[in-house]
Amino acid sequence: MAHSSQGTHPCPVSRLMAVLSGPWTMYILWVLSTQGATRFGALRRLVEGISTKVLTERLRLLEQEGILYRHYEPTVPPQVTYGLTARGLELCSVLDQLNVLAESWYSTPSKLPQMTGGAT
Repeated sequence: MAHSSQGTHPCPVSRLMAVLSGPWTMYILWVLSTQGATRFGALRRLVEGISTKVLTERLRLLEQEGILYRHYEPTVPPQVTYGLTARGLELCSVLDQLNVLAESWYSTPSKLPQMTGGAT
């Protein structure tokens, strides 16, 4: 069930992390930040492995939090497009930094970290 977590997280960082750490959320945001506004069916195909139910739940939560918008066209069949709001666009620089870090960490197997420190 999607609902706002404002009452349970007095710290703004805690609230933001609760929203962003949900299943598939960061990947959905990454797809929207790189692809732009995307129709629901295309989004479901781009986020491989996600169920329609989970995608719908995540999109509703992100819309409720003001991170993305939903545009509905009453055509046959209906066209529903999702895109990032101004608030969602603020996350793009963070997503870009995560992408740089992921590329650095996981682009080649030889870049796996070596054990250092106190464990013996």
